[in-house]
Amino acid sequence: MKQTILHDTHVLLGAKMVDFAGFMMPLVYTSITEEHLAVREQAGLFDVSHMGEIRLVGPDANDLVDLLFTNNTRAMTAGQVLYGMFCTPTGGVVDDLLVYKFNDQNFLLVVNAANIEKDLAWINQHNTFDADVIDESDHTSECALQGPLAQTILQKATPYDLDNLKFFTFEEMDIYGHACLVSRTGYTGEDGFEIYGTHEAIKAIFQTLLEENAPLKPCGLGCRDTLRFEVALPLYGHELSETITPIEAGLGFAVSFAKSAFIGREALLKQKEAKPHRRVVGLELLEKGILREGYDVYADTARVGHVTTGYLSPSTGLSVAMALIDKPHDKKDTLLEVAIRKKRVKVKVRNKKFYEKHYNK
Repeated sequence: MKQTILHDTHVLLGAKMVDFAGFMMPLVYTSITEEHLAVREQAGLFDVSHMGEIRLVGPDANDLVDLLFTNNTRAMTAGQVLYGMFCTPTGGVVDDLLVYKFNDQNFLLVVNAANIEKDLAWINQHNTFDADVIDESDHTSECALQGPLAQTILQKATPYDLDNLKFFTFEEMDIYGHACLVSRTGYTGEDGFEIYGTHEAIKAIFQTLLEENAPLKPCGLGCRDTLRFEVALPLYGHELSETITPIEAGLGFAVSFAKSAFIGREALLKQKEAKPHRRVVGLELLEKGILREGYDVYADTARVGHVTTGYLSPSTGLSVAMALIDKPHDKKDTLLEVAIRKKRVKVKVRNKKFYEKHYNK
């Protein structure tokens, strides 16, 4: 089991540690609800050092990333971050990721922890270009500062004017005297920053941020999941997979058909034009209970889908879920049933954004 540089810090803070993608990670420190609401109302600090960082460098780096990535990296400016996917030729998702563009010959790909080895193999399999593929994951740590107080807290730690760091951009700056790469994207629906650095730098920054900022709470992966879920952000293996395409997931904005070629383009374009026969939607429970991942969804006696993520939403108090539903049962206000063990409960189809995002753009 791998450990991040912050493992001992988490243990000292009383975190419940669990296996996540081969890493021992903090699930929760106090309660998921308390940590969730801290991010919504003030600020929370996450260890996300398990994420993968893969560097593409060389004269043809942009050609390589452009072939693999569904979004348009050629339209990016230096210092910009872009969200998209690696797809198979049939349109399934190998992984969803963020691409950081330094210049046309230097890109940083931030990938899901569970997919690091798979992504590296996929990139190398298609690398017929003059570009080097460098796995920086074992040498990089990362923490994420999220919430409405995130800028106020981080500004005290850096001479860089954070007003200049716009949404989905990044910059190199000092944090408490440590050289770091800082971006402003977020995975919670709140304003926030991702801080990348050496292991020792992130350990010092994480501890100092908590020591010097009383409202700031350490947060585990439990509330990271509830936070992203409330604002309909996908999690690989749930709303996206090798059998669920970006079009079905409602993430067509991250697929640029203006590009002449990328792996999966033809299949995704065909699916978009024909309209997918199923899509990820929101469900709201109309009875008591909690909708959970994997529960089957029914229209009368016919199974028409399954829950991809479900929770009692801490911000709204509603029992809601995202679910992959066959057409024509995906229309708003359609009444369906979900099987919770041996019982059927009533649900209605609704918008899957259960909570409004509060990004600082």
